[in-house]
Amino acid sequence: MKYKYTKYVPNLLDDLDLDELMSKLSDLLMSSGFGNPRDTGDDSDRTMQALHDAILEALFNGGVLPDDTLERMFGDQAEGSEQQMRDQLEQLIQQIIERMKESGYITAPPNLDPEKARRAQGGGPGEGEPGEVKFEVTDKALDFLGYRALRDLLGSSGHSSTGRHDTRDLSTGIETSGAPKPYEFGDVMNIDATATILNAVQRASEAAQANVEAGPESCPDGAPAVHTSGIDIDYSDLMVAQGEYQSSCATVLMLDCSHSMILYGEDRFTPAKRVAMALSHLIRTQYPGDTLHAVLFHDSAEEIPLRELGRVRVGPYYTNTREGLRVARRILERQRKDMRQIIMITDGKPSALTQADGSIYKNPFGLDPFVIGETLSEVSACAKAGIMINTFMLARDYDLVAFVRRVAQMCRGKAYFTTPYTLGEYVLMDYMDKKTKTIH
Repeated sequence: MKYKYTKYVPNLLDDLDLDELMSKLSDLLMSSGFGNPRDTGDDSDRTMQALHDAILEALFNGGVLPDDTLERMFGDQAEGSEQQMRDQLEQLIQQIIERMKESGYITAPPNLDPEKARRAQGGGPGEGEPGEVKFEVTDKALDFLGYRALRDLLGSSGHSSTGRHDTRDLSTGIETSGAPKPYEFGDVMNIDATATILNAVQRASEAAQANVEAGPESCPDGAPAVHTSGIDIDYSDLMVAQGEYQSSCATVLMLDCSHSMILYGEDRFTPAKRVAMALSHLIRTQYPGDTLHAVLFHDSAEEIPLRELGRVRVGPYYTNTREGLRVARRILERQRKDMRQIIMITDGKPSALTQADGSIYKNPFGLDPFVIGETLSEVSACAKAGIMINTFMLARDYDLVAFVRRVAQMCRGKAYFTTPYTLGEYVLMDYMDKKTKTIH
């Protein structure tokens, strides 16, 4: 048998960390329209060319490939002509795109270029320049980006794991951390065997001692009864272990998708979406007893499925804070949890209002007294329903700060004045911090 030997050509895909690449592409995959803020309907960032350019940037400046690999393949010591290196790089990018498709991170329409070319030669329909090929981000990719966002945010704050919401109360649960207590009807049957047997032994000993002191005439056979084997356990002997009572929480995340979230040279909406996806992943994996709903507020407000958070984009909208609070309150009033809260992420003052006839009243100039008054009335309704509002403000206008602080005071909530870069740490730490939980 003859063997043919050829020169080994390394495959760069072997050195590629696809998970790390996906993290580097998160801004593109969760794009909110920041690239063209004047045209929020522009989806040019969903083209295969945009994906190609983003991958190219990540390869050379994102640390996805080791530096020695880049130097070996494309540096001064690389073999081949410049054109060959370009062809090799183009081939690598196409392989990465195919790998992303195979992994279920993106989908793309079928390649119809051959059919278009055939029809063009025949003079039939389909003549002209082909349109730009677009891709779609899958639910699997968005779920993975939520997981990575959660890991990065918790890692940056020094936390490696999370539990459930702790309170100062005790309950008869599975995890024991408190002193045992006598069993009462309705308690979880988490029997403390040591304390129960000790009660039974003490009771039997006290009974035997009482018989001895009473004399032989107290026993029917003329001698004290002595148990030689076994322990009789009575109902009154039962002791149950106590654990820390862990509360449940219903949360509505209110996300401002008005136009100002991508204006003024700063993308505030994509970091907000990343935080929302991280919070969703946190609750699903670490707090299974909790619930999370998402509400978008703009000219109006509506609830959206959590799986659609990564696909949401801003629009040419005003900020109807009152309508967002109203939708959130109606959702939370249906929940039977120990704590109900609204997490509101916004960067602007209330500037719109839904009137009784369904029309939208808009005033973008200053804090309109009519709009503010109606918004505070809804805040008061939330407070009466026992709903706490925590506001994360991405702006620092003087009048806006005063408004946000008043909201916090009315509903026993908190006001955080933060930036898109620290928003995630504030939201997640506030959610997990037991100081924000109801003590009952």
